[in-house]
Amino acid sequence: MSLSKRYLKTRPQCKVTFRIPREACNSARKITLAGDFNSWKTDSLPMKQLKSGDFTLTLDLPTEHSYQFRYLYDGQIWENDWEADDYMPSGVGDTENSVVVV
Repeated sequence: MSLSKRYLKTRPQCKVTFRIPREACNSARKITLAGDFNSWKTDSLPMKQLKSGDFTLTLDLPTEHSYQFRYLYDGQIWENDWEADDYMPSGVGDTENSVVVV
């Protein structure tokens, strides 16, 4: 899993690309992204599956913020990003959320 960031020169925004490689997908057919940036809606940010089998999604996020997020595999299994900037307690049991800082 990986996060790549591209800061815009003309606006206080960053293009963040969330990417899950095929080998980390666990045969998922659908992966969505949920987090602070979309009020944790589990169906509003579907990731696109590439020919390589990787899943990807790019978001424009306001800078000078940190955002908690997780991936939802096939509407059932929550996963963190292995290369997130940080992790924070989710407030649900002993689980953590991934954090991206822009």
